[in-house]
Order: sequence, then structure tokens, then C-alpha cells
Amino acid sequence: KAIGAQLAIESPVDADLVIPVPDSGTPAAIGYAQQSGIPFELGIIRSHYVGRTFISPGDKVRHLGVKLKHNANRALIKGKRVILVDDSIVRGTTSLKIVEMMREAGAAEVHMRIASPPTRHSCFYGVDTPEREKLLAAKLDLGGMTGFIHADSLNFISIDGLYKALGEAKRADVRPKYCDACFTGDYPTTLTDHDEGSEVDQFAMLAERVI
Repeated sequence: KAIGAQLAIESPVDADLVIPVPDSGTPAAIGYAQQSGIPFELGIIRSHYVGRTFISPGDKVRHLGVKLKHNANRALIKGKRVILVDDSIVRGTTSLKIVEMMREAGAAEVHMRIASPPTRHSCFYGVDTPEREKLLAAKLDLGGMTGFIHADSLNFISIDGLYKALGEAKRADVRPKYCDACFTGDYPTTLTDHDEGSEVDQFAMLAERVI
């Protein structure tokens, strides 16, 4: 919630409703609503029987997954200016489909707010993110991303704002308290496996070295 509140301070917008992209966007959306004074509503109903979409193989599977997973509350959304809050944008697939769903439900405006800085770099420490060339923020600037997802506006929390929400004055550039490599490209270890071969081979080489 603290991250969502900081996001509202950094990226305010006039709107009627704050709607989380469930379930990952819910805590930040609550914080955003509390800080901004804009009502929080569950405008998207999520099926909990569909797996995570951003790691699903193939664009067609991801698009279908988003459609099966999310449904808009049309009676609540029609004619409203809505702020969608999510935890991140990876490929942009989910964000695009959610924005389109809001427009189909009759939203007057759709604004997207993201409770993390832009994900511009791949994670090599266990999170199943795609190659960097498939990350939306690595390919497009803010205006390009806004156009890609068809939103009226798009903003991310700043890296210093993220640290402030976590109780720090700002990010310590020399030795950050948390791993933020996917946002900054400042990896805490040397990516020797990455330099030696493809990303697919990294785990095999790591296993060989551990053994």
C-alpha cells in the first residue's frame, strides 16, 4: 500500500475510480486510492483457475489467458474515468488486453499506473522473465508504451520513490539495499554465464559448476 500511495503522489490523475488489476495490483491500488481520495472499486473480476499469463509460451496463449482470466464489471465502469493499477508491465500483453477490456466496457478514460519502475532488463536470479528484446520497456519509451497499450496515460513509480516507500531515503547507487537489476541493469553479480552463451544454457552451466 505504501508503494501505491507514493505512486499517487508522483503520478496523480483526475479520475472517478481506482481499479486494481487482480490480484497483484490490489495492495498498490488500495494505497493509491487512499492517498488520492479516489474511490477504490473491484472493477475487474479474476478467475483463479487460469495460470500466470506473462510466462505462458506464445502470444496466442497469452492473449487467450488474459481473456479467460479477467472480466470487466460493465455496470461499474461505463462512463467512468478509471485508473488501473498493476504491479508491473513485462511484455505488455496483459496491460493491452485489460485497457481494451475497459474501453469495451464503456470507460470514458483509461489511465494505467504501475507500482514498479519500468522492467528494462531480464532477471537471472529465478524470476522467469523473457529475453530483454521482448520486454516492452526495453523497446519503447513512455510515449511508445502508452500507445502500445492504448491507454490515455501511463506512469511508473520512480526508483527512488520505490525505495522511499520501502523506508529508505532513496536508492543507494553504490550498494543498493535490494536487488533492482530488472529496473536499473545494475546486477549484483557478474553475469559470466550470460556472457559465455545463450540464456538457455545458463542453468546447465550453473549446474555443472555446482556439481
